[in-house]
Amino acid sequence: MVFKQGIRAFILTAGVFACTAVSATSVAVVGLFRDKAIVSIDGGKPLTLSRGQTVSGVTLIAADSDRVAVDVDGERRSLGMGQSFAGGAQTAARQSVSLTADARGHFAANGALNGYPITFLVDTGATAVAIGAAEARRLGLDYRSGTAARVNTAAGAVPAWRVTFHTVKVGGISVNQVEGLVVESGLDVPLLGMSFLNRMDMTRDGQTMTLTRRY
Repeated sequence: MVFKQGIRAFILTAGVFACTAVSATSVAVVGLFRDKAIVSIDGGKPLTLSRGQTVSGVTLIAADSDRVAVDVDGERRSLGMGQSFAGGAQTAARQSVSLTADARGHFAANGALNGYPITFLVDTGATAVAIGAAEARRLGLDYRSGTAARVNTAAGAVPAWRVTFHTVKVGGISVNQVEGLVVESGLDVPLLGMSFLNRMDMTRDGQTMTLTRRY
């Protein structure tokens, strides 16, 4: 994976431009236990639900180490580890978010990584969602438990770790189990790479880029 020099040197200032088309409740399964489950609701920070508990329209009906039964805004679903469900209007409408380029032609997006707020820079040249090690530590990610790798930068090859992010959210679009990279040095801006973007239809009209979720 090669990070383009202009992307690495780019310093993200103010201005994230996003709007979403839908607002129904979504839930993603992060952990499973007897009578409990760890879930992310609407791409938020993972939280633990006990049987019978309701948070933000999501009720845990039953759970074991294999599956969880939930009620999402009146719709019941059985989900396994890593699976997700979006209730209401999101089942009938494709999710989309619009981004506006800055003066340098770069697209930035407000989002969340494993439930923690983050600002991404869209980079179709990056094979995966990538963040620097300092950012990973700030977010409390145990990235060194991932697979060791090396990536090329303008300064040469540097250590990195291949990981899987539980959730990556941009605007109202939340994607689960996304391939990621944590780079030891030389990456100051989190990159929204193709492991997220290849699940989107991307269209550009002048200074506006629209991401629409495929699946």
